[in-house]
Amino acid sequence: MLDARALLRRIFDEIINEGRLEAADELMAADFVDHGPMGDIQGREAFKALVAQWRSAVPDVHCVVENVVTDGELAGWLVRTTGTHTGDGLGFPVTGKPFETVSANLGRLRDGQAVEHWSEQGMLSMLVQLDLLPLPTPPAP
Repeated sequence: MLDARALLRRIFDEIINEGRLEAADELMAADFVDHGPMGDIQGREAFKALVAQWRSAVPDVHCVVENVVTDGELAGWLVRTTGTHTGDGLGFPVTGKPFETVSANLGRLRDGQAVEHWSEQGMLSMLVQLDLLPLPTPPAP
Protein backbone atom coordinates (compact mmCIF):
# COMPACT_ATOMS: atom_id res chain seq x y z
CA MET A 1 0.00 0.00 0.00
CA LEU A 2 1.23 3.51 -0.86
CA ASP A 3 2.05 5.96 1.91
CA ALA A 4 0.39 9.40 1.80
CA ARG A 5 3.28 11.16 0.05
CA ALA A 6 3.61 8.52 -2.65
CA LEU A 7 -0.16 8.37 -3.21
CA LEU A 8 -0.52 12.14 -3.50
CA ARG A 9 2.46 12.48 -5.82
CA ARG A 10 1.08 9.75 -8.08
CA ILE A 11 -2.37 11.37 -8.16
CA PHE A 12 -0.96 14.74 -9.15
CA ASP A 13 1.79 13.44 -11.46
CA GLU A 14 -0.17 10.76 -13.30
CA ILE A 15 -3.75 12.05 -13.30
CA ILE A 16 -3.35 15.85 -13.33
CA ASN A 17 0.07 16.48 -14.93
CA GLU A 18 0.11 13.60 -17.43
CA GLY A 19 -3.64 13.36 -18.03
CA ARG A 20 -3.67 9.61 -17.43
CA LEU A 21 -7.24 9.52 -16.13
CA GLU A 22 -7.27 5.72 -15.91
CA ALA A 23 -4.80 5.96 -13.00
CA ALA A 24 -7.71 7.29 -10.92
CA ASP A 25 -9.22 3.78 -10.98
CA GLU A 26 -6.30 2.56 -8.85
CA LEU A 27 -5.57 5.67 -6.77
CA MET A 28 -9.03 6.99 -5.90
CA ALA A 29 -12.06 5.35 -4.28
CA ALA A 30 -15.10 4.86 -6.54
CA ASP A 31 -17.12 7.16 -4.23
CA PHE A 32 -14.36 9.82 -4.02
CA VAL A 33 -15.67 13.33 -3.19
CA ASP A 34 -13.89 16.56 -4.11
CA HIS A 35 -15.01 19.68 -2.23
CA GLY A 36 -13.65 22.53 -4.37
CA PRO A 37 -14.45 25.91 -5.85
CA MET A 38 -16.68 24.35 -8.52
CA GLY A 39 -18.86 22.66 -5.89
CA ASP A 40 -18.83 19.09 -4.64
CA ILE A 41 -17.74 16.60 -7.29
CA GLN A 42 -19.23 13.20 -6.40
CA GLY A 43 -17.48 10.03 -7.57
CA ARG A 44 -14.27 9.05 -9.28
CA GLU A 45 -15.80 9.24 -12.78
CA ALA A 46 -17.04 12.80 -12.19
CA PHE A 47 -13.55 13.72 -10.94
CA LYS A 48 -12.00 12.31 -14.13
CA ALA A 49 -14.39 14.46 -16.17
CA LEU A 50 -13.38 17.54 -14.15
CA VAL A 51 -9.68 16.85 -14.76
CA ALA A 52 -10.34 16.40 -18.50
CA GLN A 53 -12.24 19.71 -18.54
CA TRP A 54 -9.39 21.46 -16.68
CA ARG A 55 -6.74 19.99 -18.97
CA SER A 56 -8.68 21.15 -22.04
CA ALA A 57 -8.40 24.72 -20.71
CA VAL A 58 -4.84 24.41 -19.37
CA PRO A 59 -3.11 21.60 -21.29
CA ASP A 60 0.33 22.44 -19.85
CA VAL A 61 -0.91 22.31 -16.24
CA HIS A 62 1.79 21.16 -13.85
CA CYS A 63 1.32 20.54 -10.13
CA VAL A 64 3.97 19.88 -7.51
CA VAL A 65 2.99 18.42 -4.12
CA GLU A 66 4.90 19.85 -1.15
CA ASN A 67 4.91 19.67 2.66
CA VAL A 68 2.75 16.59 3.20
CA VAL A 69 1.70 16.03 6.83
CA THR A 70 -0.52 13.22 8.08
CA ASP A 71 -2.70 12.43 11.07
CA GLY A 72 -4.34 9.03 10.75
CA GLU A 73 -6.52 9.05 7.62
CA LEU A 74 -6.11 12.81 7.17
CA ALA A 75 -3.34 14.44 5.17
CA GLY A 76 -2.55 18.09 4.51
CA TRP A 77 -0.30 19.39 1.75
CA LEU A 78 0.48 22.33 -0.52
CA VAL A 79 0.18 22.24 -4.30
CA ARG A 80 2.13 24.61 -6.56
CA THR A 81 0.34 24.83 -9.89
CA THR A 82 1.54 26.45 -13.11
CA GLY A 83 -0.05 26.56 -16.51
CA THR A 84 -1.21 28.63 -19.45
CA HIS A 85 -4.91 29.25 -20.11
CA THR A 86 -5.17 28.30 -23.81
CA GLY A 87 -8.56 26.55 -23.97
CA ASP A 88 -12.17 27.39 -23.07
CA GLY A 89 -12.90 24.32 -20.92
CA LEU A 90 -13.39 26.38 -17.77
CA GLY A 91 -16.34 28.34 -19.12
CA PHE A 92 -14.69 31.68 -19.85
CA PRO A 93 -12.87 33.01 -22.93
CA VAL A 94 -9.28 31.97 -23.57
CA THR A 95 -6.79 34.49 -22.22
CA GLY A 96 -3.51 32.91 -23.36
CA LYS A 97 -2.01 34.02 -20.05
CA PRO A 98 0.21 31.99 -17.72
CA PHE A 99 -0.51 31.63 -14.02
CA GLU A 100 1.09 30.22 -10.88
CA THR A 101 -0.78 29.41 -7.68
CA VAL A 102 -0.19 27.77 -4.32
CA SER A 103 -3.11 26.08 -2.59
CA ALA A 104 -3.58 24.38 0.76
CA ASN A 105 -5.22 20.95 0.57
CA LEU A 106 -6.74 18.52 3.03
CA GLY A 107 -7.61 14.94 2.16
CA ARG A 108 -8.87 11.72 3.61
CA LEU A 109 -6.84 8.69 2.51
CA ARG A 110 -7.85 5.11 3.21
CA ASP A 111 -6.48 1.72 2.12
CA GLY A 112 -4.05 3.27 -0.35
CA GLN A 113 -6.69 5.44 -2.06
CA ALA A 114 -7.92 9.02 -1.85
CA VAL A 115 -11.53 9.13 -0.59
CA GLU A 116 -12.14 12.84 0.00
CA HIS A 117 -10.46 16.17 -0.78
CA TRP A 118 -10.94 19.83 0.22
CA SER A 119 -9.24 22.83 -1.44
CA GLU A 120 -9.95 26.24 -2.92
CA GLN A 121 -7.33 25.29 -5.54
CA GLY A 122 -5.87 28.77 -5.91
CA MET A 123 -8.87 29.80 -8.02
CA LEU A 124 -8.99 33.47 -6.88
CA SER A 125 -5.28 33.98 -7.56
CA MET A 126 -5.55 32.27 -10.95
CA LEU A 127 -8.54 34.39 -12.03
CA VAL A 128 -6.72 37.59 -11.00
CA GLN A 129 -3.58 36.54 -12.91
CA LEU A 130 -5.70 35.77 -16.00
CA ASP A 131 -7.25 39.28 -15.75
CA LEU A 132 -10.69 37.74 -15.29
CA LEU A 133 -11.15 39.36 -11.86
CA PRO A 134 -9.72 42.63 -10.60
CA LEU A 135 -7.24 42.48 -7.76
CA PRO A 136 -9.15 43.36 -4.57
CA THR A 137 -8.21 46.76 -3.16
CA PRO A 138 -7.27 46.76 0.52
CA PRO A 139 -9.20 49.20 2.71
CA ALA A 140 -7.57 52.55 3.39
CA PRO A 141 -5.89 52.87 6.82
